Amino acid sequence: MRRGALIVVALLLPASLASQSPATRQSPDGVMLEFMRFADIFGSRLVAAFDSIPAARYGYRPTPAQQTIGYIAQHLEDANYSLCERLGELKHPRTPKDSLADTVKARWPKDTLVARLEASLRFCDTAMAGAGPLNSAALASTLLAFETDLAEHYSQLSSYMRLLGMVPPSALPPRRRTPIELPASALSPYVGLYRLAAGLELEVTLRDGALFIRSNTGGGAVRLWPESGRDFFVNEADAQVTFTRDANGTVAGLVLHQYGRDRPATKVR
Repeated sequence: MRRGALIVVALLLPASLASQSPATRQSPDGVMLEFMRFADIFGSRLVAAFDSIPAARYGYRPTPAQQTIGYIAQHLEDANYSLCERLGELKHPRTPKDSLADTVKARWPKDTLVARLEASLRFCDTAMAGAGPLNSAALASTLLAFETDLAEHYSQLSSYMRLLGMVPPSALPPRRRTPIELPASALSPYVGLYRLAAGLELEVTLRDGALFIRSNTGGGAVRLWPESGRDFFVNEADAQVTFTRDANGTVAGLVLHQYGRDRPATKVR
């Protein structure tokens, strides 16, 4: 989950932006994009942390006065919905399960807690994408509360993991990747422009027998190193790209893998 020089704001945006209609597409507000970027970072770290902790340890807490791991998970889900509903008109439909006592929800199975946390983060993705420009104190206050809550609970969970003899996701070394050789003829079909989200595009070019990628939000192009005929990685960030083809075998898009998220982009040229 390390940040790098290449994949700046554009590559960290929620996929919900890509679903906006052409009539409503416009360049996102730069300040809001930064909030979306950090929400993505800490949200994915939290999911990775909860996912890596064994289910048998979800009842763990360092002292009787502290929250259990399961309690933190269900609390985050509820807090995400409560805070992100303040960003606009989007509302989370409540079910009878949502009204159960926190102590009851804290004992739900690990898979249930992780899935519900992920769903709440997707809800926040959509709510932030539809919030519009950051032009009010109330909106700024809500965003700060949301992201501070994510960061605070990731710090809390990281401490628990250390006490359990585990390494938090953000402290893990990057996976070592080994590039392979591909001829220019195998790379040329990937050249083009890919739309990741409204107003956000990635340009893939071929130069001196190698693929390069750059974002339209700024920054220079960096090299895409092949791991297979369709999977590539960059050295400047913990990010990978998988190119996709349609039923006819034509390159139709790519998927960006970063911060535990998969972001599809459509080839537009």
